[in-house]
Amino acid sequence: RLQALQAQVEPHFLFNTLAHVRRLYRTDPARARRMLDSFRDYLESALPQMRDGFATIGREVDLARAYLDVQQVRMGRRLQIQIDVADEFRHLAFPPMMLISLVENAVKHGLDPVPAGGRIRIVVKTHDGGLEVAVVDTGSGIGEMIGSGVGLANIRGRLSALFGSHAELSLTANVPHG
Repeated sequence: RLQALQAQVEPHFLFNTLAHVRRLYRTDPARARRMLDSFRDYLESALPQMRDGFATIGREVDLARAYLDVQQVRMGRRLQIQIDVADEFRHLAFPPMMLISLVENAVKHGLDPVPAGGRIRIVVKTHDGGLEVAVVDTGSGIGEMIGSGVGLANIRGRLSALFGSHAELSLTANVPHG
């Protein structure tokens, strides 16, 4: 069941990135090369994790960084990135491809709909004796349908399968927006 849930990771990013690279090579070859380099970094990080049942916070953050670098080429000044992960957390086990799903959701549903874009912040810290991993965006905020999609249901299912009641996914509004 866990492998079936992992297989549902959003594939559109791959095809959209290739389309953007092709378009950019016609109009801005330097940006196209930057996007292609970031995309290569993403694939180098993502492909081993898709086959491996084990990941660390460090590997997942590196994957998210590579994804956000690709998105930053696409979005330009509309995307600001901040990653707050202490070195002491990088070696800790973390479910593969879960952080990237949260980051993809933040870009797709949070920042893309907002003409000005915004900031994606990844934070890892201890909280109430456990570990808290947060993806915070300053985008469009939580609407009526936010949180009811396949991606977040997938994450909830994976957390339940891996940790039972010892893990949860929560969505909260980011004040003043996001």
